[in-house]
Amino acid sequence: MTGIRLISTTTIQATKHDENNSTHKKIDLTPWDLTLLKIETIQQGLLFHKPKTNQIQHLKQTLSTTLNFFPPLTGRLVITRHDEHNKASCSVICNNVGALFVHAIAENTTIADITQPNYVPPIVHALFPLNGVKNYEGTTQPVLAVQVTELIDGIFIGFAINHLVADGKSFWLFVNSWAEISRGFNKPTKIPTFERWFPDDINRPIQFPFTEDAQKKQREIPPIRLFHFTKEKVAQLKSKANAEIGHSSTNNTDKIIIISSFQALITHIWRSSASKQHAEPGEETSFALVMDCRTRMCPNLGENYFGNTRVFEIVTMKTKELMEGGIGKVSMEINKVISTQSHEKIMNQYESWLKTPIIIVPGMLSRSNVLMANSSPRFDVYGNDFGWGKPIAVRNGVGNKSIGKVTVFAGFEQGSIDVELCLPYDVLEALGNDQLFLDAMSV
Repeated sequence: MTGIRLISTTTIQATKHDENNSTHKKIDLTPWDLTLLKIETIQQGLLFHKPKTNQIQHLKQTLSTTLNFFPPLTGRLVITRHDEHNKASCSVICNNVGALFVHAIAENTTIADITQPNYVPPIVHALFPLNGVKNYEGTTQPVLAVQVTELIDGIFIGFAINHLVADGKSFWLFVNSWAEISRGFNKPTKIPTFERWFPDDINRPIQFPFTEDAQKKQREIPPIRLFHFTKEKVAQLKSKANAEIGHSSTNNTDKIIIISSFQALITHIWRSSASKQHAEPGEETSFALVMDCRTRMCPNLGENYFGNTRVFEIVTMKTKELMEGGIGKVSMEINKVISTQSHEKIMNQYESWLKTPIIIVPGMLSRSNVLMANSSPRFDVYGNDFGWGKPIAVRNGVGNKSIGKVTVFAGFEQGSIDVELCLPYDVLEALGNDQLFLDAMSV
């Protein structure tokens, strides 16, 4: 690891694992999970000021206690081959083999080295474990890995969780729980549920065509630039979008459409980045949305459902329509797509996958004229106090980075939003020099 000195690696197991207890021993995976087999783990991390005392042993002990409430995170995947048509099935075995804990030191790195550059520096990628590991490799690789790196004046905790086991909401549920137990809680405030959702008549585990990648391809890491939008600027974008649509009603109901802060912000990013692409007016440009299904299913799956509940939808417009429509009109198109995600529509997608399984491959949507938003500013990242103070920044690892990816997460100031953009360098530079784009940001 460049600029990193490895101190130790430790396997952390749950302290209360009963070999005879079959509860959640085997967790079959849903299409929402299985579609992610070939991409990489979730990697996100938190930067803190340096604690007054060494916290490594404390973090190991409290992680072990936390894992009592998260049995899948100390388990492994099992991929079973079936004779017919090269089919396979995949489950999580909660066998308490353990999570990986890495202790490292970045002797020449300061907090400022991470927070001040506009572009994410390479040292950040070295602060995460499981770089390059794909989810299906969870048969031998840990489901959860944590790397705690001591900086000159800070400490960085980098998390990597197998994406078949958790989505972003589940990821932060685990981190929030560990922070609580690290501060002295006996158990997490929110207890996760691990029972996956399946239709009543489905055969489990699901069988699907699957072949492992013949070899790992070395891929280039795209330029990654960070943009910070203050609470006031986010509010202005939202206000502008809603003013432009005049609080329009839908065609068949009297329901008032209210554009959210998130919808207004990603519209602003989409239109601004498209303006730097120099595309022809008739060319198509797209924005892919990843949406949580927990509250869209009937009955509701519950906020503490631990697993993937994601659906993808793509909003496509001609460049001319995108640029001339204004932030309100474009935001409304995004709003319509999000609002149509009903239980019935999600079920249709679910059943369609069962008939024709689609497994995402890295870079499937990697084009500069296709943006894809992931993560959420609603995730509680700055409430993660492990006992020595709240984080001062959140950063992502290199996993699943490709051209067009837009990662949105809460900013340090309540109500502000940070955006990580992966686009060609010339486009990112043009955005950084565009006064109209910067007017919606802090200086």
